[in-house]
Amino acid sequence: NVSAFLFELLEDVNWVGFYLAGDLLSDQLPTNELILGPFAGKVACVRIPWGQGACGTAAAQDQTLRVDDVHSFAGHIACDAASRSEIVVPLRQDGRVVGVLDIDSPVYDRFTAADQQGLEALCRTVEAAVTGLDA
Repeated sequence: NVSAFLFELLEDVNWVGFYLAGDLLSDQLPTNELILGPFAGKVACVRIPWGQGACGTAAAQDQTLRVDDVHSFAGHIACDAASRSEIVVPLRQDGRVVGVLDIDSPVYDRFTAADQQGLEALCRTVEAAVTGLDA
């Protein structure tokens, strides 16, 4: 529902979703791959290697990545040709990156520092809620 909520709430976005570390979903999946999780939007890439594309890079670097122009981002993985900008926020559990929140926009330069700050705060809330479920 977080994906659907953000998809409805945010203006000028065409995809909102989560990618999760493979080993969280199954011990049969590799730790160095992000696997498509809950999302809202068009059909998406199912697997993203750690360190590749905006999602894999944000996960590997453990930092939020704002991409003003995805076409100028080296190694961009184009799941939707209409996307022009993107923001990716890492999700952590016990100090380890376990996934990312990814949001795409058909507008160049869509995401601001204020957007980043708000989405990072939201991700901390999601992390706390998920961690609370494990207890």
